[in-house]
Amino acid sequence: MRSEQMLTPIIRRLIRQSPEQCISFENYMEQCLYHPEYGYYMNAKEKIGRSGDYYTSSAIGGLLGEVLADYVVNQADTFGSDEPVTVVEWGGGTGDMARQLLDQMKSEHPAVYRRLSFISVETSVYHRTHQRRSFAGHLNRVSWLTEQDWLQQGPWENVIVLSNELLDAFPVHRVQFEKGQLLEIWVQWNDADKCFSERLMPIPSGPLQEYVRRLSLDVMEGQQLEVNLAADAWLRRIGNAIARGQVVTIDYGDRADELIAPHRMNGTLICYRRHLAHDDPYFEPGSQDITSHVNFTDLIRAGLAVGLQPSEFLTQKQFLVHNGLLQKLQDTLSQDPFSPAARRNRAIRQLLLSDQMSELFKVLIQIKR
Repeated sequence: MRSEQMLTPIIRRLIRQSPEQCISFENYMEQCLYHPEYGYYMNAKEKIGRSGDYYTSSAIGGLLGEVLADYVVNQADTFGSDEPVTVVEWGGGTGDMARQLLDQMKSEHPAVYRRLSFISVETSVYHRTHQRRSFAGHLNRVSWLTEQDWLQQGPWENVIVLSNELLDAFPVHRVQFEKGQLLEIWVQWNDADKCFSERLMPIPSGPLQEYVRRLSLDVMEGQQLEVNLAADAWLRRIGNAIARGQVVTIDYGDRADELIAPHRMNGTLICYRRHLAHDDPYFEPGSQDITSHVNFTDLIRAGLAVGLQPSEFLTQKQFLVHNGLLQKLQDTLSQDPFSPAARRNRAIRQLLLSDQMSELFKVLIQIKR
């Protein structure tokens, strides 16, 4: 039986058990994406690539992993020429980007590769199994840890924590400005129409209420916003476990003033299924990706609270160019458009010219020295 057929009754049961007969959207999204058996990211459905629901930057020619490898090598020099270096990827999925990074380091930077330890923190059993196959040539350099184990082994020295399209998939609270106040969007079951529907509820005391108090009153009547408290909490945990190192966050999003601009009346929540984007998070729960734009202003603030100083905030295009992507273009006299060099050059152009990846995606680098 498909995930959506199993997950809908589970969510309905949560709603029935709630005194309010509804649950927060954040709880609903958590079930849709991370239910241990039927959540979108936890099941065995192929998600990335032609047969999946969306593409990621790491799926385009292997170049993002190569550029990140070169970046890691440059940063390793700042730790000391003989010091061990630890790279941690959080939520690496199938492991494609990490394999690209490890391949590049092994072939082009063997001296740094020999002092490298690579740690994967991945909750999905399906993805961990996939990663073990992807990392077959690097198993002497790779280990897997849970988040709790990684945190307990800190504070970490000479560490670079990477996340690529991780935080956009954290469950978010949704709020709406209605009649002069911010209310939270909750999810209920509509018996008449046999579907999920939304209800506006007062925001209970706690972290969400404290967060919305900081929001600008420039929010317009009827405007909806996403609040990713989980991303802030994640970054604080990571920062507290780092003695010396950095966090590199690659994701789509922007600064807070852009995310609450008038043209974003409906927020940024979006769903992907079979390479089609739409705005209905209640369609077949567990069968589709649900994401929202990352608020990098919040991440910078959360980082500062735990000693992570913002070093760079730039578009993915700027990051790739600054770290040598154009030097990977290959001269070719071949007329064959499917030659390896031609395919590689097309991948570089796609990374630099695609609006969906070159400008929407941002890179935030936060450092603790």
